[in-house]
Amino acid sequence: MKFDTRTLVLMAIAIVINIVVGQLAVWVKLPLYVDAVGTVLVAILAGPIAGAVAGVLTNVIWGLVSDPVAMAFFPVSLVIGLLAGFLAKAGWFRTIGKTVVSGIVIGIISTIVAVPIIVYMFGGVTGAGTDFATAYMVAVGTELINSVAIANLATNLVDKILTCVIAWIIVSRMPGRFTASFPFYQKANA
Repeated sequence: MKFDTRTLVLMAIAIVINIVVGQLAVWVKLPLYVDAVGTVLVAILAGPIAGAVAGVLTNVIWGLVSDPVAMAFFPVSLVIGLLAGFLAKAGWFRTIGKTVVSGIVIGIISTIVAVPIIVYMFGGVTGAGTDFATAYMVAVGTELINSVAIANLATNLVDKILTCVIAWIIVSRMPGRFTASFPFYQKANA
């Protein structure tokens, strides 16, 4: 797939936003990730493939530059980009209510993709803000996979709703002449 210059620039900006905000969340141990706003933004404007590429490149670059754990989660970012793009195409980013539902869908599915990575690659501990909740649940007798799933689902629902709403607000505040230059966005919002 070939992207035009505008889409490539948008993807580059989105990758920087994802890494900077995501790294800040890691440093302060927030129980949220907030590292996919750029991915969802690209997906809304340029489509699922562009969103998926921005998401994957975010994790690969982030993993190479400062946080090797981030690289392992590129499948999650791939799914987020694809889902956000397909949901945008179906009109699910036209209103705040539909945007919230999109965040719920993305939160549930990204959790399903993330849990095996967290459990089998990292033994349930990634250094994220959810580690405390996971450790607590394991300490009180919950199986590791269930602990990771519960802690991450709770976090992902809030995180992906927030991520989708932030991306929607940004896109809705952009000038029409800018958004009109993205054919995917125009078709999805026709």
